[in-house]
Amino acid sequence: MSFPIKNPTKQPGFFERSELTRTLWAFRREFLIVGGLSFLANLLMLSPTIYMLQVFDRVLSSGSELTLIAVSLITLFLFAIMGMAEWLRTRVLVRAGMDFDAQLSTRVFNSSFEASLEQSAINNTSRTLGDLIQIRQFLTGQGIFALFDAPWAPIYIAVTFFLHPFLGILSLVFMVVQAALAWFGHRHTVAPAEAAVLASSESTAYLQSKLRNAEVLQSMGMIGNLRARWEKKYQVATGKNSFATGVTHRVMAWSKFIRYSQQSLSLGAGALLVINGELSPGAMIAANVLMGRALAPIDQLVGTWRSFITSHAAFLRLEKLLDQYPERDPALSRVAPVGNVTLRNVVATAAGRTSPILKGISFDMPAGNVVVVLGPSGSGKSTLARTIVGIWPDVSGEVLLNGLPIAGWDRVELGRHLGYLPQDIELFEGTIAENIARLGDVDAQKVIAAARSAGLHEMILRFPKGYDTPIGEAGGMLSGGQRQRIGLARAIYGDPALVVLDEPNANLDDVGEAALTQTVLELKAKGKTVFLITHRQGAIAAADHLMILQDGQLVANGPRDAVIAALQRAQQQA
Repeated sequence: MSFPIKNPTKQPGFFERSELTRTLWAFRREFLIVGGLSFLANLLMLSPTIYMLQVFDRVLSSGSELTLIAVSLITLFLFAIMGMAEWLRTRVLVRAGMDFDAQLSTRVFNSSFEASLEQSAINNTSRTLGDLIQIRQFLTGQGIFALFDAPWAPIYIAVTFFLHPFLGILSLVFMVVQAALAWFGHRHTVAPAEAAVLASSESTAYLQSKLRNAEVLQSMGMIGNLRARWEKKYQVATGKNSFATGVTHRVMAWSKFIRYSQQSLSLGAGALLVINGELSPGAMIAANVLMGRALAPIDQLVGTWRSFITSHAAFLRLEKLLDQYPERDPALSRVAPVGNVTLRNVVATAAGRTSPILKGISFDMPAGNVVVVLGPSGSGKSTLARTIVGIWPDVSGEVLLNGLPIAGWDRVELGRHLGYLPQDIELFEGTIAENIARLGDVDAQKVIAAARSAGLHEMILRFPKGYDTPIGEAGGMLSGGQRQRIGLARAIYGDPALVVLDEPNANLDDVGEAALTQTVLELKAKGKTVFLITHRQGAIAAADHLMILQDGQLVANGPRDAVIAALQRAQQQA
């Protein structure tokens, strides 16, 4: 029943690209267009060099104003084309980045959601959408332009060689030094930067997870203790970030020193050649511009190295997430289930446990039965509930709904046929009606029917805005029982075929429990299958079938009266 997960140790080969790589490959046409525009823009980058040569070597010597005007107009025209090419390639990449985001955002959201069900998820799922944004921003930023411009560096150096071999050699020397600095930066900044990003994410995730229990922290004076624990993680993250930033800044400082040295030394070398009569003043200025242009992409790569590192790490995380949680077949469609539930030798485990939570659970429950599951705390009742609805990740054996594996269903399609009320009730931002309607389109008749069935209708009408009361406002004045009954109404909204209720009466008073019993009886009358997990013996009265769990095993399973009689005989014999 477990989620379909690819082999995490299998790495995509050259002919077996990952989903993320295939998505990027689909934009090869856009990258080719950007490459063509970069070719045009970089070719026209030679215009300033040619213009300088013409002005210094032809216009100044001839004194012709007409030649100056003609050369200037031609150069301005070429500059306009170059600017248009720069603008167009930016537009193409921005559009491609938006399309890339649009294609993957839903996949990333769904994969992150499935990964969040894993108790030991391989990713920090709160940052996966941030990873997608990071990749998109890199694809539309200066770093990607530097990659397209870098192949032109040898051409600029070749032109410099044409002006004078000594200047060409000097350009090669600075290019090698810049490339060595880029390699040094890669070797010495990747690991610290990735460690800093990981430590910062862990520190932020730790604090966010604890602040969800702000009331407990405040009421019992635990904030100071929490702050002390958080500060340790925060100081570690700050230290790693400072170290990584220091390394990056040192690399950038050396890069700046080399760039300024190149500009000055190339100008000085050109001046020396002019003094010796081996170079014209125009060629001296042009060579200086060409050398700067040749080294600019490498300098940009050094400057955007941190962005490249974080984007590369984001790419690897996102690639692993999408490969381990592949997209379910969107064309998959099933006949609406009637509520037949079958478990065959189901074993449920969790990370960090030496023994399974559920140990070989097997039963076959026809539709239309009310099943009450009893057992002491820690016996595996809540795990059984999650296994039945298909959201427990580490499961072996078979969990079947209508004779088909529940993991094979499309969750969106299956969702409307399932009702689930967990122990921890989570109400979402929106109105009471929207929460009951499962955040979908509100069908007023179905919402009111679910609320009436849960014994909630009159209570809701007493709110100032009735069903339109925002949960954000009502959350503070809702009691635990009221929240539980709203959760119950949400679970039974739309008459699902299978309803699983985990401790639905934990916060209910006598009136609420009576309403719950009436709800279960109504579901039974409609032929729905109900699993009611509880500690309270009073719920047995509504049961057709009784299961008793102990230490992850079914110690009793059968019709209610037969199980009760067997337990009574066992007590008498003891």
